[in-house]
Amino acid sequence: KREISNFDYLMYLNTLAGRSYNDYMQYPVFPWVLADYHSETLNFSNPHTFRDLSKPMGAQTVERKRKFIQRYNEVEKSEGDLSAQCHYCTHYSSAIIVASYLVRMEPFTQTFCSLQGGSFDVADRMFHSVKSTWESASRDNMSDVRELIPEFFYLPEFLTNANHFELGCMQDGTVLGDVQLPPWADGDPHKFILLHRQALESDYVSAHLHHWIDLIFGHKQHGSAAVEAVNTYHPYFYGDKMDLNNIKDPLIKSTILGFISNFGQIPKQV
Repeated sequence: KREISNFDYLMYLNTLAGRSYNDYMQYPVFPWVLADYHSETLNFSNPHTFRDLSKPMGAQTVERKRKFIQRYNEVEKSEGDLSAQCHYCTHYSSAIIVASYLVRMEPFTQTFCSLQGGSFDVADRMFHSVKSTWESASRDNMSDVRELIPEFFYLPEFLTNANHFELGCMQDGTVLGDVQLPPWADGDPHKFILLHRQALESDYVSAHLHHWIDLIFGHKQHGSAAVEAVNTYHPYFYGDKMDLNNIKDPLIKSTILGFISNFGQIPKQV
């Protein structure tokens, strides 16, 4: 009925699912909505401009999907084991993902450094380009299935290195500074946010967003529907499914808690 924006709806769902700005480990999760980070202009009437919202990040290409299904089929099912049967051993939202996106702003700079053992990461692994991050998460890197955070749709400041942090130099000689933006943003963080928000509120996303919601917050989150959707994660990520009180071994218990805090948690099912 157009009585609420897609952004507001997603924030509401995140809140219902226990996600909060106050917890890096359960930070609000938002979808990649675009797949076009190379054109000079965005065409919202072309479906190929958009990410396939019916598939998780691990299944955005046929080849990648096939590899994750193969991984799932190769692992023997063994509950409580680090080699448990799942498609993904990494997560789409974690403290380090949040801090890496927001690393150019305090207090996230200090958070990122503390999570990295006191310093910035190797420059080539830092968040430096929207296009290369999309390519990594959707196609190239089998350990990267990250989604986005709400700031991608309203906060241009996180894309600029206004504090002049020395973030390092990449192997190709590029000195890290502001985040590299797609051509259609004309190098302007405000234009990027404006167009990205328009994409989120577009007719295409409005018509397909429920598929992504099913994957993250709904019935395709776990169980047979998740297996069919290539959307299963390591059992430790399903925090509300793990009964830590019944685990007597303190070493196993601390391992599980460490796993969850480092790698992320599935939102509560709405």
